[in-house]
Amino acid sequence: MINIFEVNETNKMIEQENLDVRTITMGISLLDCIDSDLEILKKNIYNKITSKARNLVKTGEDISMEYGIPIVNKRISVTPIALIGGSACHTSADYAGIARVLDQAAKEVSVNFIGGYSALVSKGMTPADEMLIRSIPEALSTTDRVCSSVNVGSTKTGIDMDAVKLMGEVVLETAKATRDQDSLGCAKLVVFCNAPDDNPFMAGAFHGVTEGDCVINVGVSGPGVVKYALESVREADFETLCETIKRTAFKVTRVGQLVAQEASRRLKVPFGIVDLSLAPTPAIGDSVAEILEEIGLEKAGAPGTTAALALLNDQVKKGGVMASTAVGGLSGAFIPVSEDQGMIDAVRAGALSLEKLEAMTCVCSVGLDMIAIPGSTPASTISGIIADEAAIGMVNQKTTAVRVIPVIGKGVGETVEFGGLLGYAPIMPVNGFSCERLIERGGRIPAPIHSFKN
Repeated sequence: MINIFEVNETNKMIEQENLDVRTITMGISLLDCIDSDLEILKKNIYNKITSKARNLVKTGEDISMEYGIPIVNKRISVTPIALIGGSACHTSADYAGIARVLDQAAKEVSVNFIGGYSALVSKGMTPADEMLIRSIPEALSTTDRVCSSVNVGSTKTGIDMDAVKLMGEVVLETAKATRDQDSLGCAKLVVFCNAPDDNPFMAGAFHGVTEGDCVINVGVSGPGVVKYALESVREADFETLCETIKRTAFKVTRVGQLVAQEASRRLKVPFGIVDLSLAPTPAIGDSVAEILEEIGLEKAGAPGTTAALALLNDQVKKGGVMASTAVGGLSGAFIPVSEDQGMIDAVRAGALSLEKLEAMTCVCSVGLDMIAIPGSTPASTISGIIADEAAIGMVNQKTTAVRVIPVIGKGVGETVEFGGLLGYAPIMPVNGFSCERLIERGGRIPAPIHSFKN
């Protein structure tokens, strides 16, 4: 039983410290929708999504109203579409047609985003995988709510450098295809290494092939709550600091567990995981960078930043694991630039560079996220950034990702506005030296020696 003090404490987290359930994400398997006739396949996809998720948004709103817990987003993830369209799609345009069906279904059930326009190519690409990847610019420029992801590497298989090269080109083409929206399409596209099957957060969510037919995953976020908690131990030692983060993460995750179980019961869909990730928003006080500054940095990016982030990430995971029967996804700390006012301020102050952000991805929960770069950046340089990040993930047996936005027509020092949860970002400089010869080699970087475990 919880006491009145804990009730009041949770209410304060919600009302004053930006605690929310960031997303309820329904994962839906589309494996039973497969058909060699493209029109039948599209019909099957639309019917299954709209049937399974027809009560998702209302259920989230009802739970939010009854428990007083803000539930910001209701989303859907589906089986990677490269697999689902393999027998019916003969061109990239065929795949883009499926993306538009996903968009229609998402709008019909009123979810914010639908993820799973994805391909898993960590060891090699099938013709279907390559067709889907090449269709991404059209798919993201002709839809509003579809999110796309591509997994190009893993610790077990190495890195598919042909896919890395192609993704650099696709990111740039997507930027050009959505240039009238400041290249917004790239904000809905993420390139992974070691992508998890049960990630509820966009743009990287997809429903893994090892998952059941339908599942409810919940993503909880509470950077503001952690920052407020740390203010009370400002002069304390590291042991006290760690204990405070861990206890706070426990309380935040319990909120997510409650919402997940209640949504599961009402929708009659199995509960999957709770993802406790400190995912910031542009709201004042809802910033991972400000947590790092509260730990003791003048600005995010100062010496000691990677150590502070490692400490934060680990304690968040430790607190979350004790609070839920199933913690999964990406649980930890996100460091997106455009969505975090503290990160934006650090970039503008000159404290935070792309290279320092890359170092931070060695210990954060995902990778280079929502970073605006000059629209003139070559595709090979984007591929090089992807390759570096994939190598960090592969060698360290962790999930890493790249979501960079080459803003066509804008350069370093300018600002791009995405709106809503996506925020705004200063355009960051990119190393101008070429890696084109490296990227042109092709083939595959083999798995590291420590991958050989069986």
